[in-house]
Amino acid sequence: MKTNIYKSSSRGHANHGWLDSYHTFSFASYYHPERMQFGALRVFNDDRVDPGKGFGSHPHANMEIVSIPLSGALEHRDSTGRHKIIKEGEVQIMSAGTGIVHSEYNASAEEAVSFLQIWLFPEKQDIDPRYEQKEFDLSAHEDHFMNVVAPDNSKALWINQKAWFYLAELSGNNTVELSINKPVENGAFVFVIDGELEVADHFLEKRDSLGLYHGLPEKLVFKPLKKSKVLVIELPMDVQ
Repeated sequence: MKTNIYKSSSRGHANHGWLDSYHTFSFASYYHPERMQFGALRVFNDDRVDPGKGFGSHPHANMEIVSIPLSGALEHRDSTGRHKIIKEGEVQIMSAGTGIVHSEYNASAEEAVSFLQIWLFPEKQDIDPRYEQKEFDLSAHEDHFMNVVAPDNSKALWINQKAWFYLAELSGNNTVELSINKPVENGAFVFVIDGELEVADHFLEKRDSLGLYHGLPEKLVFKPLKKSKVLVIELPMDVQ
């Protein structure tokens, strides 16, 4: 099995005043030739937006975009007329498909919003643009990985890709396993939202990432060293 380590301190960083953003992969003014993507995963941004500020209307096409608020709330508007608020505890997905224009603003005039912005290349091109969001109660499923995005699970948000997103809150008292759907062809991207843990013989701290590919085991074993929160994305590595 091959591994890529992305330490928190090695990420690209852009501070625009109202926006403080960390980029795991090349994005905007941050360019790293060895960090263009991880399989189908093209963008993984860790953003903090000041109260009342945000991203004005801008277009996307043929990209699966997942947003995960870590604190605060995010206001979404798009060219279909949709107007939604997504808050901590929820996950949002948007299929840009044939093309969509949207904006994202901090929904609060007083509190900053922190969220993960994640882009995946789609399985099928030029589908109709779509949007969905859902709340997931991780605290009621401690030490268990909850499937929040999937191509084949009606309890999760649907994605136009053979990719599965899992979130877990780990108590630090138990070893936790995650079953892999397609261990031969897929890779796994692990991101530590908070805490410290060991996985695949690697020690990860808050905001560190680990990419695993070419021979995933059928189960990944996580050993949290204290109370932790983690995101795992299983995704295709062979993307044309």
